[in-house]
Amino acid sequence: MRIHITYTGGTIGMIDSPNGLIPGADTRGWLFRLLEDAHMDASLFTFTELDPLIDSSNATPDNWQTMIDDLRVHHNDADAFVVLHGTDTMSYSSAALSYALADFGKPVIFTGSQHPLGKIESDATANVTGALNAAMSGRFHGVGLFFGHHLFAGNRVSKSSSWAFEGFSAPSVGPLARTGTPWHWYAGDSAAIGCGWTSPQPYSRHDVAVIDMAPGISAARLEAMLTPRPEAVLLRAYGVGNVPSDEPGLTDVIADVLHDGVPVVIASQCQQAEVLLGHYETGDAIARAGAIGSGDMTLEATYAKIMFLLSQGVTGADFGRWMCASIAGEISPSSLQTLPKTPICHI
Repeated sequence: MRIHITYTGGTIGMIDSPNGLIPGADTRGWLFRLLEDAHMDASLFTFTELDPLIDSSNATPDNWQTMIDDLRVHHNDADAFVVLHGTDTMSYSSAALSYALADFGKPVIFTGSQHPLGKIESDATANVTGALNAAMSGRFHGVGLFFGHHLFAGNRVSKSSSWAFEGFSAPSVGPLARTGTPWHWYAGDSAAIGCGWTSPQPYSRHDVAVIDMAPGISAARLEAMLTPRPEAVLLRAYGVGNVPSDEPGLTDVIADVLHDGVPVVIASQCQQAEVLLGHYETGDAIARAGAIGSGDMTLEATYAKIMFLLSQGVTGADFGRWMCASIAGEISPSSLQTLPKTPICHI
């Protein structure tokens, strides 16, 4: 198989500096030495090093689009793709690319490492070889993320540890596969259950407010956070989508934002959750006002989906319907049954 590797930066290729770790390792040289040691034909591999390389904490939707552009340029030159990425926002990027590449038709596997490749204790080799095996397996065709011996769907995963080698998890659905002799596969290609999206417009920056509920938050503070109005709101509520409804005026602030035409999407602060607006009285008022529940999507998948829909120019009722639809397998069928009627698929 022909493999294309896109290197974006991240810990995997960093070196020490007086101000901490920065990009600077010879990642391409290291990678091709790894292929040679594994007796793999290096002529079947192509490599792009994005400029500039970034710490993934600095990633923006513009960087997502740069990755997408590189993958599309090499679409016909390779059978599978690996993206080397920093761990901090890798789950945001993998979710974002899953929507934009729903029509790509070839596996794209994200990976990185907790330690730089030059450290003897590094997990870089295990993660890169695992990602390559996942890409070449023929068992997965969407956007995935391989890390710590596990393969995940790229839009169902969150970073769960800043230090553990098994640094990612998919709390609502679990991994797709685990390395071993042979690999053990738990599930098939989840991207197949999505509607897809043909000819997506490029990602662009949009003003999306992400706000956590916390005990004691006042209506005045929430109003201040939402003034001036953003383009969309992602509100991380409690449990299945509950907010402090006894706090005077707080649900009125949310209703006013919705009345102003700003979509409000409700996620949960629980890693393993299914948002069910109206299941409790504390979530009923915002449900009646028109807030949109995120089902069992991760925070990262929800945020990236909001960015994707805004970049496509989706507004009004269509925005709510698409948030509740599965574009690339980012939301479970059980959640879809509790959400409004979904739009006609793009594919």
